[in-house]
Amino acid sequence: MKRQQLDLFSADHISVAAEISRAASSVHEVELADGELIAALPNAGLAAASTLAAEAGRRRLGGAVSALEGLCRRLTGFGADSLVPEQAAALEALAKIGGEAARQAVARLVLNQVVQGPTLVLALGVAAQLGSFIPPLRLTPLLRDADPAIRAAACRCVRSTGSHLALLTELLDDLNGEVAIAAAIALGRLGRIEARPVLMSQLYHQPSAEVIEALVPIADQEVIVVLGRVARAIPDLAQAVLDALEQIGNCRAARVAEALRTHYSAPSGFS
Repeated sequence: MKRQQLDLFSADHISVAAEISRAASSVHEVELADGELIAALPNAGLAAASTLAAEAGRRRLGGAVSALEGLCRRLTGFGADSLVPEQAAALEALAKIGGEAARQAVARLVLNQVVQGPTLVLALGVAAQLGSFIPPLRLTPLLRDADPAIRAAACRCVRSTGSHLALLTELLDDLNGEVAIAAAIALGRLGRIEARPVLMSQLYHQPSAEVIEALVPIADQEVIVVLGRVARAIPDLAQAVLDALEQIGNCRAARVAEALRTHYSAPSGFS
């Protein structure tokens, strides 16, 4: 009898009970009206915060931006070595909500060092997605950070060469390949020809929509020809290539684009 009692209160049973409690709580949270959900965010317990933030993002609640920023600030100083789930959920919600308020909120979180470690990498990714402006005094040390993931993410936040041109050019030779590629993408988007060797190497060997987009401002005849080959070889990238060719806009690009449309409209092509 005693043995059965001990089993009842074992760690496994407690864990299951906690999961059931969390699940029930989550159901309640997602049933909240918009205003109630926003009001619940600032003082939400850690167990509920991620669920509330995710729901705010799913509903794209513009009114939740301030509360989501506040949720991140409550956890300032955490996450040097691991992702902070509540901050991550808030950042992902801000990415879904979008708009000027979210853009500025993410910039402040990075500027004020509210997030760090892996969560900072996520925040920089959201900042790049939203087009947040990170001041040079904050962005420069991030481009020099010891963590290559942070350096690569920071490259994607560069909006103009300005004081970062020399540093981005230096990062083209970074020992970490992902950082070198990110620096090339940043330079390519800004129309810097220095990016061409790295971007062309990627286009030949490991093409992606991001690389294709970055080549548009510095595209020449070779780029256009290789883009056409990539689109035929990798159907998943065909639309990215067509978009790029349209932006390039010269006669050669138009001819390649037309040939691709004919290819993909043929019975043997891909829809």
